[in-house]
Amino acid sequence: MTPFKLQIITPDGVFFDGMTENVIVRTTVGDKGILARHEPYVAAITISKFKVKIDGNFRYGAISSGVIKVSKEKTVILAQSCEWADEIDVDRAVKAKQVAESRITEYEKANDQKNLDIAEFKLKRALNRIEASKMR
Repeated sequence: MTPFKLQIITPDGVFFDGMTENVIVRTTVGDKGILARHEPYVAAITISKFKVKIDGNFRYGAISSGVIKVSKEKTVILAQSCEWADEIDVDRAVKAKQVAESRITEYEKANDQKNLDIAEFKLKRALNRIEASKMR
């Protein structure tokens, strides 16, 4: 496969900047695989697992929403957060899941939709991180 430039950027900085042969992300309309010379493309990414092929091997990770932009020069992913599966702190993810579940119950009782939406987002993120950690 022909390699191409991939950058993954989060608010914390550059997560990945290198060559890849394939990247697969989940967009709001389904999974999308990107190879070299892909047509220009922009899409929203949902909370999901992703994979990047580097030197013939896939590396898996968890991503928490963002945007992917494909151009002739490179592919750029701007993400709220991103972690490699083998670097996820599973204990921290499990604790985040428990906190989010507790808050969901609390906000449902209080009929607090704004905070309920935030807690549900955090629960989805924690569950995604837990699932992605199994893809090592």
